[in-house]
Amino acid sequence: MSDATNSLILNVDDNDGARYAKSRILSRAGFVVIEAANGAEAIERARLSLPDLVLLDVKLPDINGFEVCRRIKSAPETAGILVLQTSAAAVQSIDKIRGLDGGADSYLIEPIEPAELIAHVRALLRVRRAEGALRESEERFRQMAENIDDVFWMLDPSTCQLLYVSPAYRRLWGDEAFAPHPAAGHWAGRIHPQDEAAVETAYRALATGVPYEIEYRIARPDGEIRWVAERGFPVRDARDRIYRLAGIVNDISERKANEMALREADRRKDEFLAMLAHELRNPLAPIRNAIELLDPSRSPSPQNVDAMRAVIGRQVKHLSRLVDDLLDVARITQGKITLRQEIVGLAAAVEAAIETAAPTLTRKGHTLRTEMPDEPLFIVGDGVRIAQVLGNILSNAAKYTPQGGEILIEVRELHDNVQISVRDNGVGLAAETIPHIFDLFVQSESSLERSEGGLGIGLPLARTLVELHGGRIEAFSAGPGQGSEFIVCLPLTRLSQTDRPVVTAPVTVPQGAGPALRLLLVDDSVDGAAAMSLLLESDGYDVRVAHEAGHALEIAAQFKPEIVLLDLGLPGMDGFQLAQEMRKRAATTNALLIAVTGYGQAADRQRTHEAGFDHHLVKPVSSEEIQRVIASRFPDGHS
Repeated sequence: MSDATNSLILNVDDNDGARYAKSRILSRAGFVVIEAANGAEAIERARLSLPDLVLLDVKLPDINGFEVCRRIKSAPETAGILVLQTSAAAVQSIDKIRGLDGGADSYLIEPIEPAELIAHVRALLRVRRAEGALRESEERFRQMAENIDDVFWMLDPSTCQLLYVSPAYRRLWGDEAFAPHPAAGHWAGRIHPQDEAAVETAYRALATGVPYEIEYRIARPDGEIRWVAERGFPVRDARDRIYRLAGIVNDISERKANEMALREADRRKDEFLAMLAHELRNPLAPIRNAIELLDPSRSPSPQNVDAMRAVIGRQVKHLSRLVDDLLDVARITQGKITLRQEIVGLAAAVEAAIETAAPTLTRKGHTLRTEMPDEPLFIVGDGVRIAQVLGNILSNAAKYTPQGGEILIEVRELHDNVQISVRDNGVGLAAETIPHIFDLFVQSESSLERSEGGLGIGLPLARTLVELHGGRIEAFSAGPGQGSEFIVCLPLTRLSQTDRPVVTAPVTVPQGAGPALRLLLVDDSVDGAAAMSLLLESDGYDVRVAHEAGHALEIAAQFKPEIVLLDLGLPGMDGFQLAQEMRKRAATTNALLIAVTGYGQAADRQRTHEAGFDHHLVKPVSSEEIQRVIASRFPDGHS
């Protein structure tokens, strides 16, 4: 009875008795029945009611049933209605053929047994429902296939005919007009030459029932190479025979690009760590040798002592620059780098950059020329950072230029900007290197650079600092061996004579004119504290040393220090807590508290300020820095 549920039957017969009998049979079977007594009425009721099936007698008074059927089937709005023709007169085979050719879905000879009529109607409705479900399924599949980015394809292996390819094929393969032509090697073709063999092997095996999952490249008509992943599989019938081959292809170009980027980043990281180890060991070797030569057992001459002090000073400065660059990279990647805003004279910035690169320029015998404008030029920004930018570029030029090279620094006004050019006649840059020269940890493959070392962070720092000043930096080269040019453009500021920056001389602390200042040094590094205390004593301070907070408080209670140099990373009570405690005690409440630490970011300085420190110095600290800070409280250098 389920076949009859909600099914509407139009019963057409001019014989009232026959029509009544058939309607009664259908109604008892659960169908909803409406009637028509002639052909015109049947056509009209079919159009208005859209029944599921028309039970149509051939002999009608106005239009015969064959014509009624033809008109129902030819009208778009009624073409899908089932027609079951019946006749007591047209009973020959030719009549059945005529009815079926006219569009009827079945043909019965009257008189019809009730059970046979019901069975025919139900059978026709079941077929129609199955066809409808199939059409709905096909439509859902079509909509899904046409709206996803993946390519779906299906092929008849017996004829090698492609039965279906989803529209995404044209987007992925890149040719709106091109239709794929299956061949023995692949259903679509246009495989990258390096991947053709692997794809063909997998595709041939698919015809024998072996599914595959393979990644390969396709060459689009515009020359672009795309990576795809394809899964091919056989489709089997009820007898387990392969009657279709099918597959799904999706674009994995972005994933492949990310994988390659990760591999490249990993390679750069390994190279960077290797170079960092090399760079850190380089200065340690001369420092160690200098210490050996300063051993009293070797009776070093005054000249040797001076030379070794100079060696150690240069190498410590080099190590400090490496650490500073690494810290700057960390600040940049975390977005924590800040700039001071001041009036910066370009001449002074260039002079500072030359001073930074002077050791390399001298060692390699380079000729350095500068071309400056007649009138001084100024920008608004951080003078130290601008000097750092120019110093990094100039150091690179010196490093990449063979012995006895020539380097030109040219500064000139260009509209509302200042353009600073650093040009050399060194190893130059390959065309493929230039777009990546400002990327972090990128290093040239040049053997010259490898011999000179380098962390690959100087130029990325320079670019970031220039951009933070509202400028830009560019690199140019005619190719390997043709030298390089780096150009920095920064916005100019217009100044009057009275606005020009004032350069202050370094502060020196006079010694020997009165009682020495009492200084307490607190550091858990025994060697570091010992070396610093000797240095401070040689500068004329009365020094006491502690290695942890409790001992420092005991000494302070008796010693009453006027200055406290305090490391932050102490065991137990750290430097922040110790500073707060000292501010509470009478012996140190007014002492000059100076934080000496390896932490130098803005957040660290804020914490030391909140803990009660007067100043924050970042290791390694020179005696000049310490004296300058102390002079801010004790100008004459004495109690």
